[in-house]
Amino acid sequence: MRIARDGTWFYEGSKITRPGLVGLFSSILKLEDGKFFLVTPVEKVGITVEDAPFVAVDFEQNGADIVFETHVGDSVTVGPENAVRIDVAEDGEPSPYLHVRAGLEALIDRKSFYRLVEVGAHHEGMFGIWSGGAFFPFVESAALQD
Repeated sequence: MRIARDGTWFYEGSKITRPGLVGLFSSILKLEDGKFFLVTPVEKVGITVEDAPFVAVDFEQNGADIVFETHVGDSVTVGPENAVRIDVAEDGEPSPYLHVRAGLEALIDRKSFYRLVEVGAHHEGMFGIWSGGAFFPFVESAALQD
C-alpha cells in the first residue's frame, strides 16, 4: 500500500476510491520508528508514505483558534498539541505541516497555506500564526521585508 503526496491511497497500484475504506485505513495508521504501519489487533502491515499521510484541505477560524479539516475528515485545532511547522526545501519552496495525532502529520495544501499566511502576524521578530494560545513561527519577519 502507498499514500501519495496528494493524499491518494493506493493498493497494488490501484487507487482506493471508497472514502469509507480510506477513512478506516487512516484510523488504524501508526508511525513507529519513522515507519508507517496499518495496525489491527491481529495484523501489522507496512505502508509507504510519499510525504505526509494526510492532507489538510481547509481551515476556519473559530475565535482565537484555527481548525483544520483533513482529506479523511479529521478536525484538528492548531495548538501546543497540534503544531504547525514549515520545512523549506533547498530551492526555497515551503512545505507546511500540521500535527494530526501520535506523530502523524498532514501536509497543508497550497490554497489553505496561502489563506493561512493572510491571517498571519508578526511576533518577536517572526512571522507566523496564533492559535490555541500559542504562536507558530513560519519565517523571520525581516525575510519578508527584503
